[in-house]
Amino acid sequence: MLVDLHNHTPLCNHAEGEMSEYIEVAIQNGTRYFGFSDHAPMDFDPAYRMQFSQMQVYEKDVLAAQEKYKKDINILLGYEVDYLPNHMDERVLNADVDYLIGSVHFLEGWGFDNPEFIGEWKKQNIDAVWQKYFDTIEAMANTKLFDIVGHLDLIKVFKFMPQGDITTMAQKALEAIKNTDMVLELNVAGFRKEVKESYPSIPLLQQAFALGIPITFASDAHKPEQVALFSDNIIKIAKEIGYKECAYFIKRKRHMMAF
Repeated sequence: MLVDLHNHTPLCNHAEGEMSEYIEVAIQNGTRYFGFSDHAPMDFDPAYRMQFSQMQVYEKDVLAAQEKYKKDINILLGYEVDYLPNHMDERVLNADVDYLIGSVHFLEGWGFDNPEFIGEWKKQNIDAVWQKYFDTIEAMANTKLFDIVGHLDLIKVFKFMPQGDITTMAQKALEAIKNTDMVLELNVAGFRKEVKESYPSIPLLQQAFALGIPITFASDAHKPEQVALFSDNIIKIAKEIGYKECAYFIKRKRHMMAF
């Protein structure tokens, strides 16, 4: 991946390895723009994110790495922000960063992608959950608070698949992403999960391409050895669908690069 904007650090409490280890793997793989976008703090689900008191440390460490490695790679600073009304914090939303990724990990407080709460799926109407998820993505996009949509169809992570047509369920969400000029990340973490495919799926990515939605790339690494893993797969998918450029951000301004 020439551009890789979604990667984590141990501050989120569920990643491991030093920042330098992630960066060195990215350099070895020819990455030109590598972004840390660790889970932003909020007053919900604190076990899986940094604390507000750690924001300054996180930002300082990323900027120090930016300076240290500037001859070899461009290091970018971001946050992955959970879209959760009444829990998002201005300290994060107004942070001096290169970009913000907006992600949906919760539906009415249920962490649907957390293995701790997988039993809740057995109580749900699968189609209704999927539609609610994409409705929440639509609402997230319409806030215009974020630059990138994180793992568009994360809802498939445990392979609880709906009976209905997924592209129909996602249509309004994708239209909102287009209308608010957001970028869609092609996230390879799904290859490491039970679903064994990228986020988003090929049909959803085809739908995004038809709408003219730009893309970026994401390892979503929680360990150094996950950096750039499956990069050949995702680039091949993007090219076959018709994409030729990917986005990166500097101080919330979008730039495009051919890949």
